[in-house]
Amino acid sequence: MVEVKLHDIGEGMTEGEIIHLLVKPGEMVGVDQPLLEVQTDKVTAELTAPSAGKIKELLVKPGDVVEVGTTLVTIETESKEPVAVQKSKQAEKEPASNTRSFEKLLSRSPGNDKTHRVLAAPYTRKIARENGIDIEKVTGTGSAGRVLDEDVYNYLNNGETAKEYQTEAASSSSAEQVAEKTEAQTGAPAERKTIPFKGRRKQIARKMTQSLYTIPHVTHFDEVDVTNILELKKELQDSKGIKISVPAFLLKALALTLKEFPIFNSRLDEEKEEIVLHDHINLGIATDAEEGLIVPVLMDAQNLSIKEIHSRVKELTKKAQTNQLTHADLKGGTFTVSNVGPLGSTGATPIINYPEVALMAFHKTKKMPVVRGEDQIVIRSMMNVSVTFDHRVIDGGASVAFTNRFMEYVENPSIMLLELV
Repeated sequence: MVEVKLHDIGEGMTEGEIIHLLVKPGEMVGVDQPLLEVQTDKVTAELTAPSAGKIKELLVKPGDVVEVGTTLVTIETESKEPVAVQKSKQAEKEPASNTRSFEKLLSRSPGNDKTHRVLAAPYTRKIARENGIDIEKVTGTGSAGRVLDEDVYNYLNNGETAKEYQTEAASSSSAEQVAEKTEAQTGAPAERKTIPFKGRRKQIARKMTQSLYTIPHVTHFDEVDVTNILELKKELQDSKGIKISVPAFLLKALALTLKEFPIFNSRLDEEKEEIVLHDHINLGIATDAEEGLIVPVLMDAQNLSIKEIHSRVKELTKKAQTNQLTHADLKGGTFTVSNVGPLGSTGATPIINYPEVALMAFHKTKKMPVVRGEDQIVIRSMMNVSVTFDHRVIDGGASVAFTNRFMEYVENPSIMLLELV
């Protein structure tokens, strides 16, 4: 018998929430067949069967929050000796070795195989569940019949679940009327609404509390002229057809600045009483996703061109917003960036992503009259920036010098380009 346990499928993971069970007791499963979906503090993953056999027992149910090491499923195999599934050496190198991509699974014939499962990503299944759709009724247009997000939305838009929604809405309306009538007759308050405090939200709270109580935070503000960046961006698009986002230029300027000020790209090891300077500049990109803040990492930013940064950040942002980030996308960050300007932010005092020692935020850009040259008033595009730093490691003077150098690169793109030669 094989025991399938929840192992550490993410950096620092301690627990996960069971989202959906994909098999039933007594069902026959094949190797690599998905057994259940689990939501960690960062990603949703599918745990697959390490061996073929029959599902003997499901020890969890949807909504359960279980710790790493907990047995989730037992599978009866030909071997009579109980075997506990543990991480192999390969799994230590690839933490998500028990979560396989559906493209790697063989499509089974539903007519001849009772263990047939629809090919679909966890996020796609989530969309279907939230909209009351039986995903097995959706025709997949992806590789090997894989059901895509668009297939679920098309199924929904065709009105095939309209009757279900009408029934649910009528039931909900009736329930609300009963509740209102009960409250009016008894004077008892209606049931209060709550939001579960677990999963990613709980992990965010834990990390923010750890950081705030560990690090003495200091934040200073400045404003940088991004007019020349905007003009260069427009010129590249008009003359070469090359589309580069403003954040890509800013991130390159930041990477160059971090290279000159390595103390900002470090961590404090209090036990060994030393400050560790990182060899690589891995920028964490704080991203606002439906399930909460998440920070995918732009690896080795010091070696990437502005065009490569644009492409990679675009890819990471899309994956974050569709809950498709891998564990490799989320680990190894050395400095975090928060681009909250598009949301309308004019300033903030962000909390550092522990154990990093600093964070930079890009705020709102707006046109303003500024003095240039010999008291000449001109209209320029000015962006607020804030730098939050760990005062145990960095002093205010160093933070101002760091920001000034960053501003020099942004306001004079030609200097930035010279650094790339």
